[in-house]
Amino acid sequence: MKLGKLIGVGNTANIYEWKNGQVIKLFNEEYPKQSVEKEFKNAKNIRNCEFSKPQVYQIVNYKQKTGIIYDKIEGESLLSWVIRTGDINTCAAYMAVLHKKILQSKVENIESYKDFLYKHIISSKQSKKEEILNILRNLPDGDILCHGDFHPGNIFIRDGNLTVIDFMNICHGHFLYDIARTIYLIEYTPLPSKIENREKIQRLKSELGDVYLKEMSVKREKLQPFIEVVGYARLGECPNENSK
Repeated sequence: MKLGKLIGVGNTANIYEWKNGQVIKLFNEEYPKQSVEKEFKNAKNIRNCEFSKPQVYQIVNYKQKTGIIYDKIEGESLLSWVIRTGDINTCAAYMAVLHKKILQSKVENIESYKDFLYKHIISSKQSKKEEILNILRNLPDGDILCHGDFHPGNIFIRDGNLTVIDFMNICHGHFLYDIARTIYLIEYTPLPSKIENREKIQRLKSELGDVYLKEMSVKREKLQPFIEVVGYARLGECPNENSK
């Protein structure tokens, strides 16, 4: 079968229309097969959770690449929506409504958030590694479902209805890990060098975090040790990413 229209471009995979109202998330040729299988397993593990997400169907091979078949999600990304509207308050409210639904879930057979952070902290080549590990050891455990990459680019909106995508990094842990990860992704990860509306997006990034935390009823001071370990782990996870 030939690929349909290209409808999404990412760092590790592109999204193409498939058949029967489905899409294929086609991973880059060099992307590890075990990582594709992990995402597929994660997507199956959360299929009965009570928040909106695309259903997953199967792994397929297409030429020299591996892909996952999902339901097609209609609408636009919340990132595109907030850039278009400039409505930070509503964007944050949308995020909080969906994130709270996710954080009400519990799922078995997924990785611990502490284990996820530990392996990336260990792989980092930065200094202060033992200091960060000590902070991590003193943070609480938990059994709440954490998305792992919850940000406006992974949320789709249509007629006020919200759907979340991208299940590579789902874990179980304390809910503050996931909120800290969201804040880090919003505020500290750099924009692509050739992105349009750069100044506008940077301004949105700088304001959105505070409004989102208010909607989540979480004080930044309480979140600070979680942000510290999440940020350090990110240096091991994405060593070529230039954080501010």
